[in-house]
Amino acid sequence: MSDTGATARLQKLFEGHRLTPTQRRIAHCMVRRAADAPFLSSVELAELAGVSQPSVTRFAVALGFDGYPALRRHLRDVVPAAAGAAADSYNEYQQAVHAEIDNLRHLASLLADPEPVARAGRLLAASRPLPVLGLRAAGAQAGGFAYFARKVHPDVRLLDEGGTLLEDRIDAAVRAGASALLCFALPRHPREVVEALAYAQGAGLTVVTVADSTFAPVARYSEVLLPAAVGTGLAFDTACAPMLLGRVLLEAMCDALPDAQARLEEFDVRAAARGLFAE
Repeated sequence: MSDTGATARLQKLFEGHRLTPTQRRIAHCMVRRAADAPFLSSVELAELAGVSQPSVTRFAVALGFDGYPALRRHLRDVVPAAAGAAADSYNEYQQAVHAEIDNLRHLASLLADPEPVARAGRLLAASRPLPVLGLRAAGAQAGGFAYFARKVHPDVRLLDEGGTLLEDRIDAAVRAGASALLCFALPRHPREVVEALAYAQGAGLTVVTVADSTFAPVARYSEVLLPAAVGTGLAFDTACAPMLLGRVLLEAMCDALPDAQARLEEFDVRAAARGLFAE
């Protein structure tokens, strides 16, 4: 079973269950290690998730199984016997690339229902100004989105620095008329981001979040959460799927901005007059 299939089946298994924060942590760990999950012992899973072994047992029961062995048997039953055989022939760099390809395939399957992204695009288009939050590992994603969004949206405010001024900048956006905030949240999730989203919600903003999983710590503070898995096969996570999902969000926002095309054409004319780009 590819990582795409494993991730999708795990997500489906967890849907509809009210999980505690500890149980969400276990679920998130299993999603990130989707290909390995059917073969992990309860002790191994507990160590990977940073929880106790009894917590893993309670997690399995919360999903409707008699215990963790029953959950693991269920996961093994849905894994084809040849799973992982092809991956063994790849070196570690190739495996990382193929894992990202699987992440993109999974994203494509999620986008089969375009309404969540379309709704997010409408929310972002209607917010004037539009604050875009991303700290640490997610800073590049937020910065890339803000760079392109400014070409079609009249007022985009990038929030890529933490500290005591972050809440002040959220307050300033609210006073200026903001109705929504876009957040990019990637592991490891800074506590500041979770706190900032809670603050933004309290200030009346609708939070749209691109995160690596529906079980990310930011989920409880996000009215619209759009998942896009990161690759974990290298020393540092890879984020092709979150980047692409950001571009999809830009497209949805453009669709909801009636003057988006005119703004782009105006920019092209100015750029040509300035000789801005080498041809």
